[in-house]
Amino acid sequence: MESTEMTTEMEALKSRLRATWIAGDFGVIARSIEAGAEEFVARLGLKPGMRVLDVACGTGNLAIPAAKLGADVTGIDIAPNLIEQAQARAAATGVNAVFEVGDAEALPYTDGSFGVVITMFGAMFAPRPDVTASELKRVCKPGGLIAMANWTPEAFTGQMFKTGAKHVPPPPGIISPLMWGTENTVKERFAEGISDLQLNRRKIDFTYPFGPAEVVQQFIEFFGPTVKAFGSLDADGQAALRKDLEDLWEENNHATDGTTQVESEYLEVKATKV
Repeated sequence: MESTEMTTEMEALKSRLRATWIAGDFGVIARSIEAGAEEFVARLGLKPGMRVLDVACGTGNLAIPAAKLGADVTGIDIAPNLIEQAQARAAATGVNAVFEVGDAEALPYTDGSFGVVITMFGAMFAPRPDVTASELKRVCKPGGLIAMANWTPEAFTGQMFKTGAKHVPPPPGIISPLMWGTENTVKERFAEGISDLQLNRRKIDFTYPFGPAEVVQQFIEFFGPTVKAFGSLDADGQAALRKDLEDLWEENNHATDGTTQVESEYLEVKATKV
């Protein structure tokens, strides 16, 4: 059962999740999937002047391509360091977009403020998915579009999260973010207030100009969940986690020239609000 209640335990969990995403530098990791993010945006049919909200926007992988198309874009994220990077990227790119710190479970916008609400590998990590679904619908105008990209449990990325959880179990009571990548769960969460729901499994590539061992090192240094997991282990535990991650990346690497190209899968959700 998913709970909307904000208990002391939930407050502590949210603080822990915020610290996780502030740790490291997700912007470094996000660069490896920029091309896939642009493809996601290209399928949305955005038009100049559309009001777009990017929830859990990170460093702007969706918001900036959307702004390039002429949309009126706002990005919101729980991590101040990622918002700063998004602002810098937008300025360097020469596009206009507003970025602000905020919570996907308590969006600071009035009902029906946006024609399009988007999120890629972001809102799925909020700890109360029923609250998140409600907020995405609330700020979307009638007839507007909610578009999500959520890792599937079967995906390479899903396997990577499961590998980390084998070494450092998640907090008790937390609902797996990967449930957002299952069709039946999304249908349940969007059962009300949605007139049309389209679900498609899509592929996205992680591409790096170096080998899997270096990729794992980058995740250990820069990807918040891996940073936190690695830091919580002793030397033996760190060595075991590193080996499991390296094996996973090696087994899934399609490149043969010393670089890394790993394909992952996500569930593309397109929900039209009533």
